[in-house]
Amino acid sequence: MRYAYGLTTALLLGGATLSLATGYPAGAQVAQNEASQMTHVVPRTGAPASFADLTAQLAPAVVNISTRQRIQVAQQNNPFAGTPFEGLFGNRGGNSPQTREAQSLGSGFFVSADGYVVTNNHVITADGKGEVESITVTTTDGTEYPAKLVGKDAASDLAVLKIVGPKPFPFVKFGDSSKSRVGDWIIAIGNPFGLSGTVTQGIISAVYRNTGGGGAYDRYLQTDAAINRGNSGGPMFDMNGNVIGINNAIFSPTGGSVGIGFAIPAETASPIVQKLIKGEAIERGYLGVRIQPLNDDLAEALGVEKNKGEFIQAVEPDGAAAKAGIKAGDVVTMVNGKEVTRDQSLSYLVANTPPGSRIPVEVLRDGRKLTLNATVAKRPSEDELSQSFDPDADSNDDNPFANQGDEQKQGVIEDKLGISVIDMTPQVARQLGVSDPSKGVVIVGVDASADAGQKGLNRGMIVLMADGKEVNSKADLAKAVEAAKSAGRSAMLLRVQPRGGQALFIPIRLR
Repeated sequence: MRYAYGLTTALLLGGATLSLATGYPAGAQVAQNEASQMTHVVPRTGAPASFADLTAQLAPAVVNISTRQRIQVAQQNNPFAGTPFEGLFGNRGGNSPQTREAQSLGSGFFVSADGYVVTNNHVITADGKGEVESITVTTTDGTEYPAKLVGKDAASDLAVLKIVGPKPFPFVKFGDSSKSRVGDWIIAIGNPFGLSGTVTQGIISAVYRNTGGGGAYDRYLQTDAAINRGNSGGPMFDMNGNVIGINNAIFSPTGGSVGIGFAIPAETASPIVQKLIKGEAIERGYLGVRIQPLNDDLAEALGVEKNKGEFIQAVEPDGAAAKAGIKAGDVVTMVNGKEVTRDQSLSYLVANTPPGSRIPVEVLRDGRKLTLNATVAKRPSEDELSQSFDPDADSNDDNPFANQGDEQKQGVIEDKLGISVIDMTPQVARQLGVSDPSKGVVIVGVDASADAGQKGLNRGMIVLMADGKEVNSKADLAKAVEAAKSAGRSAMLLRVQPRGGQALFIPIRLR
């Protein structure tokens, strides 16, 4: 089961609480003698008195999935290594890694009478730490079947298995999750903690929930139905018995269910499952950018509306975005006529665009709106993506500025940003491994209590730009700070380069 650990606190204010309790529109102020004229919202007829009949029909199509894995573990060091007693207890395998057996449990469901089973990819993989030796599917009558992996897709966290039985298997069908509404009843059936055939019920709490985890498919149905370890890969059913989601993750500060579970929408899962069954390659669109949501600080620094669009932190050289003219520092607001929002992210829109398509991309740059045309590339594998844009920043190395600039007064830079800087020189450039000594200023001190310190700025970083303008001297940076101050802004956007890493845009609040 995947977990997103965290804790949130919901505050129900008086007006909102009253409106929910009475059924009146939120925020409405209604005189007592007018209450009889209000239209009361009441539950429609047909709410289930019991889920038993529906469960009896659906449960036989839900299965338990278990795997046997060989996992690599670190070799225990010999406590007597390097001593006269080192050889007394044998080599114990030297420094080579050891392997041990491990098991995993999850859920799945039949989508065809001939034995195709859908589950989560993370249920049947060893996460790169070893290999899966066998997969077993157990049906509701307790019969165990060896399963063959037909196909898997790490990006969407989906996998398809195949088993062979003496007779047709009961199966279920995907529904239309695009018609799901907040408040709709759902039931979940799965294998939490190995307790087979467990049924829980709840409602859809949110549709197309972005959890902040990033990626092309960070877009889930949220439910308050109890989902726990072992429910992964199990189906979420609507009241018509259709699969509208595949249970995938929970948000929990405790490790157990707290009523916030997530399911992959059927409209996302169904076409991928069909391609996996047919043995077709899963191809997705790709621009080659690293993005960041427009949070409060970033939006304030840019002077734009928050949560409308996404910020480009970096552009892959020679990638689709670079060829289209998209630059680091741009805000992408629309892709192929569709707005970029939290619920409809840039990653999602591009991933669901066929590679080779030529699409318009609308960006904000220096306060101007531009429309650029991009030819969408093919998205690399997840392993290849994990190696891209690696900042490899190590700010804990010995700093070459230990004796430079600590007492230097920086005027407006120090007062408003909480950092001290020095001009770049050939000597400093050599110490930092920078080829061009004419660009940027170097941070030599950071006030840990300032926003700059909280955001991770530290000594040895190079400030390259401030609010979209190049910074090649302390005077340039001071001028940019004064301009932001005069404009009445409470934050500004710096582009900084960590030692040995990729340049990043970081919004810094002014003091």
